[in-house]
Formats: sequence, structure tokens, C-alpha cells
Amino acid sequence: MRNIILLAASLIFYAWGEPVYVFLMVFPIFTDYACGYYVSKHINNKKIAKRFLAASVIINLSVLGFFKYTDFFIENLSVIPAFSSLQPLGLALPIGISFYTFQTMSYTIDVAKVQKNITSFGAYVAAFPQLVAGPVIRYNTIAEQLTDRTESFENFAAGLRRFTAGLAKKVIIANNVAALADGVLALNGSEYGAVGAWLAMIAYSLQIYFDFSGYSDMAIGLARMMGFKYLENFNYPYIARSVTDFWRRWHISLSTFFRDYVYIPLGGNRVSKPRWIFNMMLVWLLTGFWHGAAGRLYSGAYISA
Repeated sequence: MRNIILLAASLIFYAWGEPVYVFLMVFPIFTDYACGYYVSKHINNKKIAKRFLAASVIINLSVLGFFKYTDFFIENLSVIPAFSSLQPLGLALPIGISFYTFQTMSYTIDVAKVQKNITSFGAYVAAFPQLVAGPVIRYNTIAEQLTDRTESFENFAAGLRRFTAGLAKKVIIANNVAALADGVLALNGSEYGAVGAWLAMIAYSLQIYFDFSGYSDMAIGLARMMGFKYLENFNYPYIARSVTDFWRRWHISLSTFFRDYVYIPLGGNRVSKPRWIFNMMLVWLLTGFWHGAAGRLYSGAYISA
């Protein structure tokens, strides 16, 4: 019953802002529920299991790629005289599609014990705390919590404190430094000089961190109020001592997704140097694909849809 209520509330929440695209979100719920079932059913027959796994990955990435890249390719093709008549479709990017697409794929990829209750699976995919701006919650991290979680005053209080901290990051810090950054960057380069450029760069760096980490804190806090325990998504990235360390601390749910599902299966760094370089380049290429052809701005901050 808790999952039914969570699923219903999440669908209403999403439909409030995306009345048509709510059906697009329901589609992967049924698709990956079915693919996960057949992967688990044929787990001893790798050939068949891989077919359903491939179907899940292809369907999900095709939908994601269609909405993120159709107009991008049309606009570039229209530069060529033979295709000058092509016009962009003007499709709005569905909110949260990158997050729930990766989440449903993680279920099919990781499935060991199949989720037989589609309502519980739907609640996992559509859960409103992290639906819009993440983090990417992999199925295995909360599989048990879908059927066995505890709501308590302590959990609610801890979640409320975390939510409040995230809201403060967003409203008090991110929004104000965003105004500073936007004000400086709206000027011509000759008007703000070197000092202004450094000021805008620092302000923008603080803006994207406090905005994105604030959203993550709010999601983690809301989930905690309902008995879920999401993994951390940021770990003080601006105290990182190297680019590698920064990557481990920033948007942890996304970096670990690519590490576990792409980088390590390809051999990671335990291969020849050319292959290692290829593995890294592929991960970065796919990370860029996930973010889209252009960043999108939500409430003044760079957030991937």
C-alpha cells in the first residue's frame, strides 16, 4: 500500500508539470519490468538473457537519444543545401528523462532477484524525491527498502534536517551567487576585466555546486522521511586534490554508474595503455551523451534533464 501511494503521488507530481510525458515515463516501467523478468528467468541461458538485456539498453537509449539529439542533428543537417528544408521538431526535453532512464536500465543490468510487484518497481522508478534532478538511484541499493523500510520520528527528523540544508543551499547561496555571476557575465569582456572574470568564475562554480548538491540533499532528505536511505551524491568536490579525485566526489551516482557498467567491464586500467585510453575516452564520450548536445538551465543552475 505504501508503494501504491508513492507511485500514485509521484505520477501526479510528474503529470503536474509534464501531463503528456508522464506516459513516456510509464513506458520504461513496463519495458524494463518485462525485460528484467525475462533476464532473470533465463539467467542460466546467457544467450537469451543477453537478448533481453540488449533490448532494454537499446530501447532506453533510443528514447533518450531521440529527445536529446533529434533537433541537434536536424539543425546541423539543415546547413547542407540538400537538407535545407528540414525543420527542427521543437520537442521539449522530458524532465528527468536522463535519471529515470538510467535507473530502469540499472534494474535490468543488475537483476538477480526479480521484482515481481510492478507497483513496487514503478514506485522505484517514479519516486518523486529524485525524479527531476537525481541522484541516479540504482535498483540494488534500495531493492530491500521497497518492501522492508521503517518510518520513524528519528528518520523523519533526520530527513527534514537534510532537506532544510539542501533548500538553504539552493535558495540562500545558489540563487544569490547566480545573480552575481549572471550580472558580470552579461557585460562585455572589456567591461569586467580580469578581476571580474575571476569573480564570475568563482560565483558560477559555487552556484552549480550549491544548486545541484542542494537538490541532491533535498532528494535524500525527502526519501529519508519516507524510510528510504539514498547514497550520497556529493562529497565536498572542491577540496579534491586532483581531477580524478574531483570526479570521484562530484555527482557520485553518475560517475559510479559509468565506472561499474562501462569502465570496469571494458577492463578498466588493467589493460594495455592504448586500450586504457580508449576505455577512458569512451566513458567521457558516454558521459557527454548523457548530458546532451547542450546544457540546460533550470532556476539559474546547470542541471542535466
